[in-house]
Amino acid sequence: MNCNCSSTKTPWYKKMASTLLGTGNCHGEVNQNTHGLDKIVLVGSPNVGKSLLFNRLTGAYVTVSNYPGTTVEVSRGRGKIGGKDFEIVDTPGMYSLMCITEEEKVTRDLLFSENPKAVLHVIDAKNIQRMLPLAAQLIEAEIPVILVLNIMDEAEQLGLTIDVKKLEAELGIPVISTVAALNAGIDRLKERIEKYVQVA
Repeated sequence: MNCNCSSTKTPWYKKMASTLLGTGNCHGEVNQNTHGLDKIVLVGSPNVGKSLLFNRLTGAYVTVSNYPGTTVEVSRGRGKIGGKDFEIVDTPGMYSLMCITEEEKVTRDLLFSENPKAVLHVIDAKNIQRMLPLAAQLIEAEIPVILVLNIMDEAEQLGLTIDVKKLEAELGIPVISTVAALNAGIDRLKERIEKYVQVA
């Protein structure tokens, strides 16, 4: 890859990290070899903490590249869950499988072409009613989905109470509550992913 980066565009700490690791490009991204690994894909609307959750599962350095044939960026990284390495994929924001934007089309195509072991549908718990329709679409499409109720702390501050067990029973899929910004619920999420992919 040819990069034309000036020192004013790339922070020194990113350059140092990529130099020390020996696998980075000029943007400080690490070109991790995830070829052949089972995939876990994150989907959801913009501004639900999806990318932060992605970082919790992969670490700070990932590979960002355009999805083939498009200008839409997709982030990929390596994450260890239950002693096994997975390719974790952060997709562009989407509201529905009935695609309107190019970003949504990329996410839909990725879901159906890359055969993920699990799809984490990340939603903002404060807006659960508005975001559940996509979960229903994913379930109807027989995609192996886990619902992640993120930003639960803000939902509770607003007085919202979500019966996670009841929701899980009604949807028929795993439902996990998290606060990715505080690293809360991440270990429990990993445990559920590990069990889910074992039976998938």
